[in-house]
Amino acid sequence: MHRILWTLAASVCLVAAAPALADSPPTVQFLNSGRVLPTNLPFSEAVRVDDTLYLSGQIGLVPGTMKLASGGLETEARQALENIKASLEAHGYSMRDVIKCTVMLADISEWAVFNEVYKAYFTAPYPARSALGANGLALGARVEVECVAVARGTPGETR
Repeated sequence: MHRILWTLAASVCLVAAAPALADSPPTVQFLNSGRVLPTNLPFSEAVRVDDTLYLSGQIGLVPGTMKLASGGLETEARQALENIKASLEAHGYSMRDVIKCTVMLADISEWAVFNEVYKAYFTAPYPARSALGANGLALGARVEVECVAVARGTPGETR
């Protein structure tokens, strides 16, 4: 009987302590490196929630300007992916940390051209990816790409 009471008492203590043992709320940081986009725009370049980094969509802007790289979709796609790479690196991540991309194309028929550029920046195993044709993108861009990255490995380890 004593053992049953002890087990019951220990269970009640664990239930009472459960809220204190629960995970702490996530750490959220709103980030703007200034490496690609001006920091005065009405959105964050990225938001970090614990080890997950959510990047805002990147278009083919020449860093430090509000002008698109000239030369059409291929050039804009390359610049957009360079901008993603710069944003990731500014916040301690790399292209290898990307787990999901969403691709928006002004003309979905240009998918094959974009895909060739994309394969120069990502290798197998590739991130999950969605793509859609858009009726218009900011500043008349041909492509916009947003990504989610997750830190891999142990803290402080180079990824």
